[in-house]
Amino acid sequence: MNSHPSLFDQSDRPQKVDQTPVKVPLAARLRPQSFDDFVGQQHLVGDDRLLRRSIEADNLPSIVLWGPPGSGKTTLARIIARSTQSHFAPISAVTSGVADLRSAVQEARKRLAFSKQRTILFIDEIHRFNKAQQDAILPYVEDGTVTLIGATTENPSFEIISPLLSRARTFKLEQLSEQDLKTIVTRALRDADRGLGQLNVTVDDNALEMLVSVASGDARTALNALELAALAVAPDADAGRHITTDHMKESLQHRTLMYDKAGDQHYDFISALHKSLRDSDPDGGLYWLGRMLEAGEDPLYVARRLVRFASEDVGMADPQALVVCMAAQQAVHFIGLPEGSLALAQAAVYLATAPKSNALYTGYSRVQEDIRRGPNGPVPLHLRNAPTKLMREMDYGKGYKYAHDYEGHFTKQEHLPESVRGSRYYIPSDEGFEKSVSERLTRLWGQRQANGPVTPEEPD
Repeated sequence: MNSHPSLFDQSDRPQKVDQTPVKVPLAARLRPQSFDDFVGQQHLVGDDRLLRRSIEADNLPSIVLWGPPGSGKTTLARIIARSTQSHFAPISAVTSGVADLRSAVQEARKRLAFSKQRTILFIDEIHRFNKAQQDAILPYVEDGTVTLIGATTENPSFEIISPLLSRARTFKLEQLSEQDLKTIVTRALRDADRGLGQLNVTVDDNALEMLVSVASGDARTALNALELAALAVAPDADAGRHITTDHMKESLQHRTLMYDKAGDQHYDFISALHKSLRDSDPDGGLYWLGRMLEAGEDPLYVARRLVRFASEDVGMADPQALVVCMAAQQAVHFIGLPEGSLALAQAAVYLATAPKSNALYTGYSRVQEDIRRGPNGPVPLHLRNAPTKLMREMDYGKGYKYAHDYEGHFTKQEHLPESVRGSRYYIPSDEGFEKSVSERLTRLWGQRQANGPVTPEEPD
């Protein structure tokens, strides 16, 4: 390790419980100091993995660590600081600005010139920097003045500018498994120096299961709840503290669901809902609907997506689906939450169990493509309105056949402009109500309906 001041000077190192004048949270005290203590993320830091080899060889490129809260991003950065010969300069994007960045870069430049020592610039919550602040880092990452480590809970593709992202390797940290959390909790219970070992704490199996389940992969949440429960339980006659499910439930209180309405989870959850409904799985649909609503998602946003689904993935296979979804939207608008959640649940189950057809979606997509490619021809004369004598003299409406004058209220005539004549857009499926639609169109249009989709060639 170098002798330069860093994030890890003596004052910041975890100390024994009985030596700490200011109470340091258990999650901070128990933070791993090396890869041997690090739990989880073996796809990144396991033996012979690229990231670990780069760190141990002190040849780390600029990287972005992307993962959910409590997955180990900051811990990994601290392990890097202990392992590298580079100077470690930490900055929090929550409390720092361009002036702090410039100061860190100037010091890095001097350090490189006078001692040939490189600088690792660690920016926690880097997604909180705006475009101008991220632009300020770019030249110094590019010319090697600093090696960047950015930590973020948000999707870097959306939150980090492309030039900066292209000069860094992105490593995705996954949510810790329940077994990972059990390992961390067990370590906390046994560690007498940094953990709760001095308190002689034991935990019921059911209480442990509750803890790791509610923590949802967040080690910080699990350790904070464990410490709160341990300190709240009075010692027994043997000076031990036993945590039951009631103690753990009280410690955990109301679960705060991890969900960002403007971030990556917003899109992941709605995608999971949409795909569950498309795959006719009402259980999956209800679950992801619940995850969104219980976490505070705008119910009208969910209603809009259900309405879209009714036309995109159910369509004419069950035209009633759109009616049900619009009724759910009106119910939510009228009574709000929590009462309106059942209307959305009813709509979701209806969509999941309805027959599926994307014929409307694909048909309209073909229309959009033809309009985009062009040319967009004029309305055929026989379809034009002719309210004036001049228009009639110009053959507007000439030759139009009024369908109600014919048997079955149907007559064959052309309705497309010359540029797309002969195109087929809507091809009904054989699902649900759409099967009868297909049979009727085939009966009316004969061979034209039997043919597959036809679109004009791309113009030269």
